[in-house]
Amino acid sequence: MPLTVIDGHELHVDAEGFLTDPAEWDDDVARALAAQIGITLTDRHWEAIRFLRSDYAERGETATIRRIESAGGIPVKEQFALFPVKPAK
Repeated sequence: MPLTVIDGHELHVDAEGFLTDPAEWDDDVARALAAQIGITLTDRHWEAIRFLRSDYAERGETATIRRIESAGGIPVKEQFALFPVKPAK
């Protein structure tokens, strides 16, 4: 499995660059990934991130944009405002 280094953290990723081991993720990695696409994480960003991590832990799959809206309470338009490059990624 490919490895990448983000802000000094060695992370396992798939062919598309998605993290494959949730245990390797932490807040510092999140900040570094956000910085790579020009985002400074706000409290609202963290609400979305925390929802996604919690939902994944419960369900074993990544929430869709629609689920983030319905279960996470973050409207689709706001998701695109928060994460303008690719909110689903």
